[in-house]
Amino acid sequence: MHSLNSEQGSNFRKDLFLAYKTLGVVFGGLVTSPLYVYPSMNLASPTKDDYMGLYSIMFWTLTLIGVVKYVGIALNADDHGEGKYPVAAAFPFLEFQSCGTFAMYSLLCRHADIGILPSKKVYSEEEPLLQNQSAADRRPSSLGKFFERSMTARRVLLFMAILGMCMLIGDGILTPAISAVVEALSAAILIGLFLLQKYGTSKVSFLFSPIMAAWTFTTPIIGVYSIVHYYPGIFKAISPHYIVLFFLRNKKEGWRMLGGTVLCITGVEAMFADLGHFSKKGIQIAFLSSIYPSLVLTYAGQTAYLINNLNDFSDGFYKFVPRPVYWPMFVIATLAAIVASQSLISATFSVIKQSVVLDYFPRVKVVHTSQHKEGEVYSPEINYILMVLCVGVVLGFGAGNAIGNAFGVVVIMVLLITTIMLSLVMTIIWRTPPVLVLLYFVPFFVIEGSYVSAVFTKIPEGGWLPFAVSMILALIMFGWYYGRQRKMEYEMANKVTVERLAELLARPEVQRVPGLCFFYSNIQDGLTPILSHYIKNMSSLHEATVFVTLRYLLVAKVDEHERILVRSLGPTGVYGCTVQYGYADSLAGGGLVAQVTSCLRRHVETEAGGHEAARLGAARNAGVVHVRGKMRFYVGEDAGWFDRVMLGFYEFLHGICRSALPALGTPLQQRVEIGMLYKV
Repeated sequence: MHSLNSEQGSNFRKDLFLAYKTLGVVFGGLVTSPLYVYPSMNLASPTKDDYMGLYSIMFWTLTLIGVVKYVGIALNADDHGEGKYPVAAAFPFLEFQSCGTFAMYSLLCRHADIGILPSKKVYSEEEPLLQNQSAADRRPSSLGKFFERSMTARRVLLFMAILGMCMLIGDGILTPAISAVVEALSAAILIGLFLLQKYGTSKVSFLFSPIMAAWTFTTPIIGVYSIVHYYPGIFKAISPHYIVLFFLRNKKEGWRMLGGTVLCITGVEAMFADLGHFSKKGIQIAFLSSIYPSLVLTYAGQTAYLINNLNDFSDGFYKFVPRPVYWPMFVIATLAAIVASQSLISATFSVIKQSVVLDYFPRVKVVHTSQHKEGEVYSPEINYILMVLCVGVVLGFGAGNAIGNAFGVVVIMVLLITTIMLSLVMTIIWRTPPVLVLLYFVPFFVIEGSYVSAVFTKIPEGGWLPFAVSMILALIMFGWYYGRQRKMEYEMANKVTVERLAELLARPEVQRVPGLCFFYSNIQDGLTPILSHYIKNMSSLHEATVFVTLRYLLVAKVDEHERILVRSLGPTGVYGCTVQYGYADSLAGGGLVAQVTSCLRRHVETEAGGHEAARLGAARNAGVVHVRGKMRFYVGEDAGWFDRVMLGFYEFLHGICRSALPALGTPLQQRVEIGMLYKV
C-alpha cells in the first residue's frame, strides 16, 4: 500500500511538473489573447450592455470550446474504448501521440477503406488491439460505406485534412504577429526563439515557462483589482441572456463582432496538436487550474474597466493595467507575446512530421529531440522557413488590425474542421450511438459555424493572408500527393512478384555476378519495378541479393529480436529482409548492415545448411554494394496540360526533398543508384 501511494504521489508530481512546462509551449497563444481581442474589435459607440454581451460570448466560448470540447472530451480518449463512457471511446487517435486533422485522417484511412493514396503503412503498438476486435466492429458503418463508394466524398475529406493542416501552419506564422508589441524588437527575439528550437521542446519550455507563469498568474490579479475597482457586478454577464440581448440590440453588427470575440480562443488548437509533447493529465491540470481561470478573470477585469471607460477598447489591455505596475507588466507582456508563438511552432513540427510519415508532404528532415516522446520533434528546414515567414509578417503587418482579421479566419477554420473530423471518427470507427454524436456535433457546429460566417466578412480586410499561405501549402501538398499517387499506381501495377523474379533469373542471358547486394525498396508487398528494369538492362544480379524494406513503427525502440526479419524468396541466393525501427532507433553508423548480415547468416545456416552459408560468406568477401532505385516521370508531348504542370511540379519537389530512405551510414563507394523513367 505504501509503495502504491508513493508511486501515485510520484506520478502526480510528474504531472504537475509537466503542467508547469506546458505554460511555455502549449498555452502561450491562448493565455496571451487578452492583448489583442478587444483592440481587434471595431466598436462604434459601445455601451455597457454591449460589453456585458461581449464578455458573456467570450466566457461561454472559452467554457464550451476550451473546457467541454477539448479538455472534457478529446483529451480523455486514451483507452481505446475499454471500460469508459462511449463518448470517450470515440477518440482513440491519441494513440499516435500527435493530433490534429491529419492524425484523425490517418486513423480513418487505417480503419476504413476511404484513403486515396495507397501510401506506405505506418505501424503502432496498438494494432494487436485492433486485430482483436469482433467481426461486427470491423465491418464498415453506413457512413463508412458511403465514403468507400464516393470518390468525391473521399477527396473532400482529404481536402479538409490538408486545409486543417495548412491553416494550423498559418496559425503558427500569424501568432507572433498578432501579439507583437514593438516590431523590430519582436523580430529580433523571434529569430532567437527559432534558433533555440533544435534543442527540443523540453528545454525550450524550461526556459519559457517562468515567463508564461508570471503572465498567467499576474494578469488575473490585475483582473480582480479591476473588477473590485470598476464594476463588481461583471459576473452577472455569465448569464446567457446577455448574449441574446446583445444580438437583438446589435443585429448584423453584433454578428460581425464575432470576428473579434473568436480571438479569445486562439491557441486552443495547439492543446490538441501538442499532445505528443506532453502528457494528457499535464495539459488538463494546467488548463483547468490556471489557464481557464486566468482568462475568465482577465477578461472580466478588462470588461469591468471598459464599462467605465467605454471608448478605450483600442488599447483595452494596457489601459486597464494600474499605473504603478504598468512598466513591469509591459515587459512581461512583451516577453509573453513572443513566447506565445512557441505553442504553434511546436504544433507545426508535429503536423509536418505526421504528414511526412503518411507521405502527404515532401520529405524533410525530422529530428526526434526526445528518447521518450514520439511527438517531440524538430525539423530544421521547416524551422527556418517559419522563421523567415514569421519575421516577415511581424515587420509587414505587426502594427495593424488587419492581422487580427487574418488570425480569426485561421483559428475558427481549424476548430470547425476538427469538429467535423472528430464526429466522423466517432461514427465510422468507434460506432458511438448517433444521439451522442449529435450531442457533440450540433452545438459545436452551430457555434463554430456562426464564427466562420462572421470572420469570412474580414477576408478583404486582412483575412486574405492565411488563405494565401494555406493555398501555397495546399498546392505543395497536392502536387506531392498527385505525383506520389501516380507513381504508386505504377509501382503497384508493375511490381515484381517472386514468380516473375524467378522467370527473369532463369533467362540464359542473365548472369549471377560475385558479391553481396542490398537492394532497397519502399514496397511492402512485392518488389519494386526498378528490379525488372535493372535485370533486363544489366543482364545480371548479384550472387547474394537481399531485398530490404524499412518498416517504421510508432514506438521508441524495437526489440533486437524483432528488429530484423529475414526470409528466403525462392531463387537461390535471393532473400527478403524487413527492418523494423522506431523513432529513437538509429540506422546510421554501419551497424544496421552488420546486423542484417548476421541475421541473414543465422537464417541461412538454420534453413539451408552449411553449403548455402559458405556461398553467402564468399559473396560477402567478394564485395558489398547498396542499390537504391529512383523512379522519375517522363512527361511526353502527348500528356495533358494538367499532367505536365502537376508532374513537373512534383519532379521539382522530388528533386529538392530528402531521400525516402533514412541515412544508413553506408560507405559512399558502396552506394549505387538505379534510375528509371516512367513515361506518362
